[in-house]
Amino acid sequence: MMQTGEAKIRWAEQYMPVLREIRERFIKEQPLAGMVIGMALHVEAKTAVLVRTLAAGGAEVHITGCNPLSTQDDVADALRESGVHCYAKRACTLEEYYAAIDSVLDAKPSITIDDGMDLIHRLHTGRRDILPLVIGGCEETTTGIHRLKAMAAEGKLLFPVVAVNDTPMKHFFDNVHGTGESALTAIMATTNCLIAGKHIVVAGYGYCGRGLATKARALGARVFVTEVDPRRALQAHFDGFELMTMREAASIGELFVTTTGNIGILTEHEFALMRDGAILCNAGHFNVEIDIGWLETNAEAIGRRDGIDSYTFGDRTIHVLAEGRLVNLAVPKGMGHPIEVMDLSFAVQALSTEYMVTCAKDLAPGVHDVPSAIDEQIARIKLASLGCAIDTLTAEQAEYMSSWDVGT
Repeated sequence: MMQTGEAKIRWAEQYMPVLREIRERFIKEQPLAGMVIGMALHVEAKTAVLVRTLAAGGAEVHITGCNPLSTQDDVADALRESGVHCYAKRACTLEEYYAAIDSVLDAKPSITIDDGMDLIHRLHTGRRDILPLVIGGCEETTTGIHRLKAMAAEGKLLFPVVAVNDTPMKHFFDNVHGTGESALTAIMATTNCLIAGKHIVVAGYGYCGRGLATKARALGARVFVTEVDPRRALQAHFDGFELMTMREAASIGELFVTTTGNIGILTEHEFALMRDGAILCNAGHFNVEIDIGWLETNAEAIGRRDGIDSYTFGDRTIHVLAEGRLVNLAVPKGMGHPIEVMDLSFAVQALSTEYMVTCAKDLAPGVHDVPSAIDEQIARIKLASLGCAIDTLTAEQAEYMSSWDVGT
């Protein structure tokens, strides 16, 4: 009988036609031959399909997790059994987490693929001996790109990195539909609570927050949005959501979901205002948005079960999902983004890796956009797999759109 991890990978593969087509070409052309790729990603079934695609292109792949709670151990085992160097395990300590990152770097990668920038951070701070061997990298998520841009602004990022997250394909589908659906699915599977009729507070109205708010409303929730950016706040207002400060929302919400990527979104000040029984979770990359440290120090932990930690203080109890980590992957039943969404995102990763192998020598150290041709190619492959046809510009239309001297 097929082992569980391998069965999960096979299940994912059948719903990833874009990555499958890329793999078929990679097998023929071997564009990654001779490359050692070091990866720190969420090690689960869809990621395994990406890993095998890169290996099919000729790369030697070494991978670990990018979050202590997001690895699926059976998938990690399946990767190891198929010859991939995988160092990830679920529920690892921070010491084990960074030891695994060091194991990836011990392989002396020529390309890095990150989700959150921990691999690149370790390279530049503790493993600088490896830096001369790295020709470039790819970064998967918003949080990692924020860190990379800050690093580049200080002149400390020493090789080029493609911002995979900053493409239309990633924003429109991964962030909106992926985070929106997977976070709510994980919340419902963990709590068994109804979304319909619930007061849900979404912190942050970027692409992830927007997707989450929209899908929660579609399930019948009353959604409140908090923001610091006036343009995104105005967008939330015109999209029909109730906009307010977090201090105002704290006493109204029954379920809170943070999507900002910033620290200190839910702190002791908000905890003191919350309803008894409020549920808190995070859909941002790092576990910094909810002040878990304050709860552990100042509240009484009254129980842990199936991804829920409950704390009581004063006359109220609040519940935190997944220890404040990425809820769609870190709860026991978290499966991450839907397969079809990750087919698109990991296709961008695969082709961006190929681009980096080909073009890194021409790129300066810093953060670079994914070429729009790659994004468009992936969209066309996906449309073809769906049997969808689109129009093509005529020569006259193309000329008109590229001209400047045609007026009224």
